[in-house]
Amino acid sequence: MPTETFEFQVEARQLLQLMIHSVYSNKDVFLRELVSNASDALDKLRLAKLRDDSLDADVSDLHIELEIDKDTRTLTVRDNGVGMSYDEVGQLIGTIAHSGTAEFLRELRQAQDGAGAEGLIGQFGVGFYSGFMVADEVTLLTRRAGEGQGTRWTSRGEGTYTLERVDDAPQGTSVTLRLKPADPDNQLHDYTSVWKIKEIVKRYSDFITWPIRLVGETGEDGGGTAGPETLNSMKALWARSGEEVSEEEYHELYKHIGHDWREPLETIRLRAEGTFEYQALLFVPSHAPHDLFTQNFRHGLQLYVKRVFIMDDCEALLPPYLRFVKGVVDAQDLSLNVSREILQQDRHIRMMQRRLTKKVLASVKSMMTGDAERYATFWREFGAVLKEGLVTDPDNRDALLAVASFATTHGDGGTATLKQYVERMPDGQDDIWFVTGESREHIDGSPHMEAFRERGIEVLLLTDPVDEMWVDAVGEYEGKRLRSIAKGEVDLGAREDDRSEGEREQQAEEYAGLLDWMRERLDEDVKEVRLSTRLTVSPACLVADASDLTPALENMYRAMGQEVPRTKRVLELNPDHALVKGLNEAYGEREDRSDLTDTAELLYSLAVLAEGGRPKDPARFVRLMADRLERTL
Repeated sequence: MPTETFEFQVEARQLLQLMIHSVYSNKDVFLRELVSNASDALDKLRLAKLRDDSLDADVSDLHIELEIDKDTRTLTVRDNGVGMSYDEVGQLIGTIAHSGTAEFLRELRQAQDGAGAEGLIGQFGVGFYSGFMVADEVTLLTRRAGEGQGTRWTSRGEGTYTLERVDDAPQGTSVTLRLKPADPDNQLHDYTSVWKIKEIVKRYSDFITWPIRLVGETGEDGGGTAGPETLNSMKALWARSGEEVSEEEYHELYKHIGHDWREPLETIRLRAEGTFEYQALLFVPSHAPHDLFTQNFRHGLQLYVKRVFIMDDCEALLPPYLRFVKGVVDAQDLSLNVSREILQQDRHIRMMQRRLTKKVLASVKSMMTGDAERYATFWREFGAVLKEGLVTDPDNRDALLAVASFATTHGDGGTATLKQYVERMPDGQDDIWFVTGESREHIDGSPHMEAFRERGIEVLLLTDPVDEMWVDAVGEYEGKRLRSIAKGEVDLGAREDDRSEGEREQQAEEYAGLLDWMRERLDEDVKEVRLSTRLTVSPACLVADASDLTPALENMYRAMGQEVPRTKRVLELNPDHALVKGLNEAYGEREDRSDLTDTAELLYSLAVLAEGGRPKDPARFVRLMADRLERTL
């Protein structure tokens, strides 16, 4: 058959160079990645045969083989799993079909000088390339189960690879590495050493559910060619008691199923007995994946039935707001031939989801009360996604609120729970005050904060997009309303130095004419102009009525393709600000107020800018501002 030569995709070529010139301290992970790929291929074949018994594939002895040849200095990782077709090899090996490729390469470069580089490979699903850390040449021979012809792929990692069709390929995939010379100074071990291969398999892959057999030179470092030796125990960690399993073993399982190189933040075990039995071993990662909020993010737990692998990403086992949780669920009473559609309707699955969700939230609660530092890490990484549940899961809302914390103006800028906020509320305060914005820095400068800051009233600072929605969904906490400082009229109670009611009425009369006039002039943009009780420094601010959507929420809906009518808001003026006082005096003194229209428009635009918005006509705003500045010179 003719051999064709192809060039690697640009990103693949960059990745290859990083692998070939690797300075990682631990190159052993290449074997972990190749064994993990082989295990996945065996899982897929057993599942395919289970669903289509007519598939022409031998599943009588599914296994992984490791073969050492000291004479040729090669190591082969072989499986008799599902295999790949000619087209699949070109697509999966010649390119990196992953949305996070650029991000992966950036993280890989950053991690080169630290131990953290060890497993980034697996995290981004490109483990095959790790072979080039230890090999000068990699050859892949594969045949897809049920097909008659196989494919050979070969590359030296120098920018090109060859593909050819072969007639005598066995079912499955073999990856043969022509190993580089051992180089102890660069942590490049002799991977033709039997004891080294055994040590790597025991450390990283002991829990793999398929037998990993060492064939060929299985005697100690080439001292014989006895029959195949199985290197792994194949014990499912979730089926063993907690006393039998070390933390290190749990962590290695997490790295295998989570494609992560870091240790998990939390390990959660669950065993349910009775009418419906299942075991679960869940992990909370220590870092959020870069694509957690993307539409194509793959989530879900691995589902087994009586130790038989069924599905890699069973989304029905946890709600979407817990999509960051990794792990395994092994059920005793589900059908092996189960589909995703059936899972969505299965009452056992729904029961498992409820129990698993409560278990995860209880673990977060324990973390919160018992280890503040680990909880702070959890909330920093996953708080934004967990808050989605406040909108979508009313049944668990109380449990979610109990583990949720929010940035606050209290103290030195830490966080607080709603419970802590309520406990600190002074007598006479009936509402839980919050403000939403893009960042803490943006919020701290907001005009809406001025009166609250001056009076020492605590405000929760909400900066995640989901905050705009959950506060409306929740509404209140322990009988206290959740209220935005940027919505509705604000009555913070009287102080000794405040104006009396009579003085306020007199001030309202003094400004009545100006307020009516400005409302008419700004009618396209505002529904009302009134005096403010929340401003102490700024001349003006914009507020929404209590039932109105905020500008951020309007923009969010529009970004989702939903039509949202534009909402007019209320312009509030600070009657103690020199600019507003001067405008009121000029309004009272002048018959011709055409010149004041520009000032009113500028005042409105300043309020828009102060909340992080953009003037309706930026060019006109600049002209008006330049004209006013020119007059001051």
